[in-house]
Amino acid sequence: MMAAPVLIPASALGRDGAVPPSERIVLGGLGVGSRGTGVLNWMLPEPDVQFVAICDAKKAQREAIKRLVDTKYGNTDCKMYRDIREFLALRTDIDALLIATGDRWHAMAATLAMRAGKDVYSEKPSSMTIAEGQMVVETARRYGRIYQTGTQRLSEANFTFANELLRLGKLGQVHTVRAHIAPWDAAEMRTDWLPAEPEPSKDEVDWDQWLGPCPWRPYNSAYVRGGWRGHYDFHTSCIGEWGAHTFAQCQVAIGAADTSAVEYQYVANESGDGMVTRFANGMRMILNRGGWQGTAGGWHGSCGVCYEGTEGWVSVADGYSKPDLSNPALLGEFSTLVRNYMARTQRPMSHVRNLFDCIKSRRLTVANPVMMHRSMSTVHAANICMWLKRDMKFDPVKEEFINDPEANRLRSRAMRAPWTI
Repeated sequence: MMAAPVLIPASALGRDGAVPPSERIVLGGLGVGSRGTGVLNWMLPEPDVQFVAICDAKKAQREAIKRLVDTKYGNTDCKMYRDIREFLALRTDIDALLIATGDRWHAMAATLAMRAGKDVYSEKPSSMTIAEGQMVVETARRYGRIYQTGTQRLSEANFTFANELLRLGKLGQVHTVRAHIAPWDAAEMRTDWLPAEPEPSKDEVDWDQWLGPCPWRPYNSAYVRGGWRGHYDFHTSCIGEWGAHTFAQCQVAIGAADTSAVEYQYVANESGDGMVTRFANGMRMILNRGGWQGTAGGWHGSCGVCYEGTEGWVSVADGYSKPDLSNPALLGEFSTLVRNYMARTQRPMSHVRNLFDCIKSRRLTVANPVMMHRSMSTVHAANICMWLKRDMKFDPVKEEFINDPEANRLRSRAMRAPWTI
C-alpha cells in the first residue's frame, strides 16, 4: 500500500519570495490601542514577521486587533488574552512584543516581557521614573534582550540629516539645541480622582490589570478612553509627552545618548517652556513649548528640534518635506548624508525594521535601553525641577540630584502589589 504524497506549501519552504517559518519573528502585542495600531500597521507588512496574539485589559481592543490581524492574514488564528501573566506564561513561542499601553505600564511590561525571554518594542515615554528606566536597562542587560523604544524620528531621514550635519561639523561648533515639548497640559499634574462609576465585568475591562503598578483608585470610564493624561499617577506631563521624542533626538545629536543633563534652571510658568538644561560637555538644551521662532529659525509642526552652531542652524519637525537651514545649499548633501549614515550604522530609515534586523543580528537598536533611560532621565529631572520650583544639579554617574534629598525621593514611585518587580 503506497502512502499518499505529502504536499508542502511553497511558503513553508521559503519559495516564491516567502520567508520560511524557521526564519520568521513571532510577534505578540500588549495594550495595542490607537497609537499601537499605527505601529502594528508598520510591522504587519514585514515579510519575516508573524503576529499571533494580543493581550489587553479591554475586550473591545482585544477584538479590534484580532480583526485587523485576521483580516491581514486571511484566517482566524490571532489569539486573545486578558491577563499579562497568563499571556507571558503560555506563549513561549513568541519572540517579541509590541507594547503600546498607556505610560504607566511601559517599563513594567517591558521588564516582565524581557524576563520571559521576549525582545521588546515599547512605545514612549518608556519609563515613569528614573528608577523604572534603570530597571529596564538592567533587565535588558541581564537577560540579553533586544529593546527598541518608540522614538521613531531617530529612524526618519529629515531628523537623521539634521543629526548628521551636527555630527560632521557642518554647523560649526554647536552650542545650543532646542527641544519641543507638548503645547497642552502642564508640568504639574492632577493628583485627584475622577468620580467613581460602576465597574464593568472583568472580561469587559479588567480594572486591576489596567491600573497595573499605579495606586488603586475607583473605576471611571474616562480613564480607559484616554482621559488618564494629565494625571500624576499615569502620565509624564507635557514635558514627557513630546520630550520623550525630542530629548532623545537632541541627546543623540550632541553625543549625549549615554548621559543626562547636569543642570536644570527653573522657569516660573506652568509648562517648563524656556527651561535651560546643560550637559557636562557644555551643550545647552532649551525646552520650547510652541512653534518656536527666533534668530536661528524656528519650527512648525510637532516634535520639533533646532540645532544652533557658530556657522549656522538647522530645524525640523513633523510634516517637513526637508529641514529648514540657515544655509539651504547644504540640502544638496541630503541624500548623501542619509545614505552614508545608513551604511555606517547598518540602520534603515524604518524604526520597526531596525528592531527586526537587530532581533536577528543581536546588535543594539538605534533607540536602545541606555539611550531611552538617559533621555528619559532628563525628562524626569526637568519635571522634578518644575515640581519643586528650584534650580537643580544632577550627577548622571551616580544618577542622583546633588545635595537635594527631596528631589532624590522623586526618582522612584511605589508600585502597587501584585504589580511589583
